[in-house]
Amino acid sequence: MPDNDDPNKLSQNNNSDDKPKEDFSKRLERWDMYADISDVGSISRRYFVMNAFDGALTMLGVVIGASMAPEAVDPLFIILAGLSGAFAMCISGISGAYMTESAEREREIKSLERAMLCKLDDSIHKEASKFATILTSLVDGFSPALAALIVISPFFMVNIGWMTMDMAFPISISLTMLVLLILGLYLAKISDQSLAKYGLRMLIVGLVTALMCALVAIALGAPAV
Repeated sequence: MPDNDDPNKLSQNNNSDDKPKEDFSKRLERWDMYADISDVGSISRRYFVMNAFDGALTMLGVVIGASMAPEAVDPLFIILAGLSGAFAMCISGISGAYMTESAEREREIKSLERAMLCKLDDSIHKEASKFATILTSLVDGFSPALAALIVISPFFMVNIGWMTMDMAFPISISLTMLVLLILGLYLAKISDQSLAKYGLRMLIVGLVTALMCALVAIALGAPAV
């Protein structure tokens, strides 16, 4: 009969259980090193704020336009428009950022190769460049999509009967302002500036955008309520 208490077998089992943890830990350390080499942190922050800002304001325009429509709007229309827009922004952001970052990173690698008089195909700089390209592409794509989904989330509640359209519109606009405020506070934190100043700036941009969308809707024939 096999000896289940064999210390060698127990040791092997323990080592096999610890190996995935060690591999994941090493991978995180490697990614951290790539981030330091490529300075991907500052770039990703810019992409995140800029594109989340775009996503929130884009959906704000959709919501304002729907809220001022002459006839009642089906919440499914806003959901479909929002999801389509979020999906398009996600794909556009990922693909556009990937191509842009790939070209820019390749230029930097070639410049470094000329300075060092050697190829860097298998170097840590090349790996860090690939890592930065993929990470910034994902941030660029998913940040506007996430912001857009937050803005249209009340209409999912309307669609399943948990909320009325009269409630969903102001809540959606409030969520947009909350997203903008959070982005402003985040910018203030990383720049070590006034929280109130940056937060207020973002809110003003959001309110001006809402006003402009409303004026455009009125100019196109929407009732001025």
